[in-house]
Amino acid sequence: MINIIAAVAKNLAIGYQNKLIYWLPNDLKRFKSLTTGNTIIMGRLTYQSLPNGALPNRRNIVISTTISSLPNCEVYKSIDEALLHCNENEDIFIIGGASIYSKTIDIAQKLYLTEIDDTPEHADAYFPNYEQWTLVNYQQHTTDDKHKYNFAFADYERKKDTNP
Repeated sequence: MINIIAAVAKNLAIGYQNKLIYWLPNDLKRFKSLTTGNTIIMGRLTYQSLPNGALPNRRNIVISTTISSLPNCEVYKSIDEALLHCNENEDIFIIGGASIYSKTIDIAQKLYLTEIDDTPEHADAYFPNYEQWTLVNYQQHTTDDKHKYNFAFADYERKKDTNP
């Protein structure tokens, strides 16, 4: 199953200068919980933004047309090529960045989003529109000493085609 996981602002912003805009400890815990033991697929810039390279306890796949090898990662030139090397029973999480999200939103089955109740002053990477998806789970969280913004864990599934 292909899943997408991201933290998105009200205006769909996800990053600025190859960094996450928001630092929400509970979002990071959720990310780790959902992706550990599974396959993650990311673009080269997302990989380069990781402080310690490949994420532990996951199969790391990087999409790049300019780099052919990275430590503890499989590297493929396209999403299609990467998916050919995954089996159909594998839980795959697309973890960014913006161009990888845009290329996979039409083939994903689920979205695991952290929706942040804020519009950042600066952003240069955006998540694709997901209005066509159906909300199936929603958990609201308010600000606290570790979380500067209200946010929600929002899980979506692709809308079922109602036409016969």
